[in-house]
Amino acid sequence: MRPFRTLAALLLALGGFALAAPAASADVTAAVTKLSQSDAASRLGAAGITWSSSGNCSNRNNSTCTSFDQINLATVQGVITFKNVSGCAIRITGGTETGHASGTYSHWNGYKVDVALTTCVTNYVKGHYSSIGGNKWEAASGNVYYLESNHWDITYYSCGC
Repeated sequence: MRPFRTLAALLLALGGFALAAPAASADVTAAVTKLSQSDAASRLGAAGITWSSSGNCSNRNNSTCTSFDQINLATVQGVITFKNVSGCAIRITGGTETGHASGTYSHWNGYKVDVALTTCVTNYVKGHYSSIGGNKWEAASGNVYYLESNHWDITYYSCGC
């Protein structure tokens, strides 16, 4: 939401106009484009992004699978953008499957993916994004990269494109 605040401040300074606050999160999630498993997998695969699961499956209702069913288009675009700007090989290890923490901006709701921990990904995130404390870094797009013990938990609020 940082770009919205910046735009509002600029408009206020230039013309004395103010913008209303962003809609409540329920309104935000209503406008999100959801993808099917096959559509998301096709887009990710075409971009050279791989994925794996401990259960070797993609069933959204099985916590050992890695599912893309009902993932947000902006999340898929965000992972692709991250791969392109970082130059890193990206392997997704968690998607929209059950078993993750709940909440509006959750895996289940299509906003998050888990990415395998690699030196390239870690160096890019820590070298290009702003530390916001608690093992979290924020990209200029507002997307948040959280370093967990064995993977990156990434929340995509936008595609970052």
